[in-house]
Amino acid sequence: MNNISEVLIPELRNIERDFQQALAQLIEIPSVINETEGDTPFGKNIDLALKKTLEICGQLGFSTYYDPKGYYGYAEIGIGEEMIGILGHLDVVPAGSNEEWVTPPFQAKIKDGKMYGRGTQDDKGPTLAALFATKALMNLGITFNKRVRFIFGTDEETLWRCMNRYCELEEIPSMGFTPDSVFPLVYAEKGLLQLLLEGKNETKLRLQAGNAFNAVPDTAEFSGEKQAELKAAFDALGFSYETTGDKVVVLGKAVHAQVTEKGINALNRLLIGMKQIGYTSKTIEFVNDLVKEDPFAEKIFGECEDEASGKLKFNIGKIELSEEIERLSIDIRIPVTADKQVIVNTLTKIAKEYGLDYKEFDYLKSIYVPKDHYLIQTLMKVYQDVTGDLVSEPISSGGATYARAMDNFVAFGAVFPQQTKTEHQPNEHIDLEEMFNAMHIYAKAIYRLSRINGQ
Repeated sequence: MNNISEVLIPELRNIERDFQQALAQLIEIPSVINETEGDTPFGKNIDLALKKTLEICGQLGFSTYYDPKGYYGYAEIGIGEEMIGILGHLDVVPAGSNEEWVTPPFQAKIKDGKMYGRGTQDDKGPTLAALFATKALMNLGITFNKRVRFIFGTDEETLWRCMNRYCELEEIPSMGFTPDSVFPLVYAEKGLLQLLLEGKNETKLRLQAGNAFNAVPDTAEFSGEKQAELKAAFDALGFSYETTGDKVVVLGKAVHAQVTEKGINALNRLLIGMKQIGYTSKTIEFVNDLVKEDPFAEKIFGECEDEASGKLKFNIGKIELSEEIERLSIDIRIPVTADKQVIVNTLTKIAKEYGLDYKEFDYLKSIYVPKDHYLIQTLMKVYQDVTGDLVSEPISSGGATYARAMDNFVAFGAVFPQQTKTEHQPNEHIDLEEMFNAMHIYAKAIYRLSRINGQ
């Protein structure tokens, strides 16, 4: 079928409303990890999202499989020994403050051609877009000469235990993509290191702020003494804040840790203000001496960057000062040519000087797929054919996508160049027409990849 778009576009329009309805059902499930809840590994809501997704897949005509322990599921169509994979995740980060949302975060609302809700962009929307793109091909009577398997993860925002279990137990696709980043595609991803710096709390301070390693905190609350002095310090520093009841709330800007330089870390700002009015602790001194508001932590690592993937990124996502312990939760995006062990040794040594111990939480190695690889060439050709964009090139990223989980995978969409990324932020949303264009790209990509020799 030389010009599949002629029949594909009308069929995609026919099922566009079904896609929106299915996505709305998933958005209404608050699939934030809660390991203390229920008898499934990541909580009842994540399990509900997985089961609902598999139910949708069954209704669309896919064969489905649910991991008996609830770590993952998959849906498959097609025949043949070779298998193409599409990897998506159904877990989401916490919504944060509901007051910052124009619509309830776990209700899918459409305003001005955009659908709002946590997970619309990361990653329920793009995953379903690729799924319904495949359904359009099925409706057109396309024969898949390779098997096409959608693999649904449930632990992407934390430790990837879902993908680890899948890779231990199941068949690995020969190649594929994850619709969890940007177009045209990401051929290289920085190493992702998540760690804790911990030390004994020898102060009377009690503090907790931030929600996730990989999100820049947009608020941080202070309920101790010296509030008037703290507000005066914030005024002098030019830091935004508000007073809520008996608390001073520092205001920042939430973004994903891969672009931490585009955010404002409210946690860091709180510790800077606290230091100015005389508070001290291991973590307060560490942040004030070595980090402040530097998203690259150059006082610790120097100018750590490379041509392929850019600068090292450093985000303090959470802080806890309990009765027993001080703890910082930190996310570092390591350039693809940098040595992870050098990074670890440097941070371990300097943290020790502040009475803080390094504890590794998670690490995902960097990935790189050559630009002349068949997968890259095929996906770029499809993207160019649909968009007419002959300028954009494959890119490197600080993001950590499921493309790292298997060989010969890349991140492919669903955010277009110049389009707003809203993942991990209040008012996360997708532009429905742009998502339709992504569905068109995914349909043609899956069609091409599932052909024998691409024909």
